[in-house]
Formats: sequence, C-alpha cells, structure tokens
Amino acid sequence: MATKPSLLRADFLPSSTDVALLLLRVWLGGSLLWLHGMGKIPRLMADEVRFASVAGLSPTVSLTLAVVGEVVAPVLLILGLGARWAAFLSAATMLGAYVVGHGMALSGERSGELPFIFLAGFLALLIAGPGRFSIDGRR
Repeated sequence: MATKPSLLRADFLPSSTDVALLLLRVWLGGSLLWLHGMGKIPRLMADEVRFASVAGLSPTVSLTLAVVGEVVAPVLLILGLGARWAAFLSAATMLGAYVVGHGMALSGERSGELPFIFLAGFLALLIAGPGRFSIDGRR
C-alpha cells in the first residue's frame, strides 16, 4: 500500500543531503570570502597593519590568521578540498571574532550575531563533511 506524501513533512520536496551540503558550503564560504575576507587582503598589505591583537599575538599575525580563515579556508570550502579542515579554520576564526571582536554579545552595538551564525554553519560542515559534490567527495 502506497503512503500519501505528508504536507507537514514537506515530502513533496526532493531530499538530498549532498545538495544541501553543497549549498551550505558555497553560500557560507562565498559570503565569508566576499563580504569579509576580501576586505582584509588590502589591510594585510598596508604599510601599517591595524587589527585587533588576538590571544597576545601581534596585529599582523592576528590579521594573517583572519585572512587564512576568511579567504583561504572559504575558497577550499567552496571547492570541497580539505573541506573539514577549511571548516575548522573558518569556525576558529568566527569563534575568535565572536569572543574577542564582539565580546560574545548577541545584540546591541557590538553584536556578534553574524560571526555566531557563521560559526554554527561551519561547525555543521565540520561535523557533516563536504558531501558528494566536492573534490573531497570524489573517490
């Protein structure tokens, strides 16, 4: 006996974990790269680096680590190459931004809501992996 699709479960929509992981990788990686990472490259190349000192590191080292987490890792994540490591690097960067840059505030003038949300997405990708539609997924 065939079962009826459930409207509550949205059974009328196709289900694909691999497509969802691809969408999450490209959307989060692309957003972090384009909206945050690309603006840090000229700052890193400037004569005088102005950036927060994180964990006692110099502003130059802190900014370099941010560029790795917001430029290099997102590109790798979009491609699905070393995706779990890339997700880890971006998650670590977002954790640093949330804790150090925004003082763990989720509302108000110094809200860290955006890095907090990015952190959740990158942790999900770290746990789930990149999916079949990735360089890592091609065996």
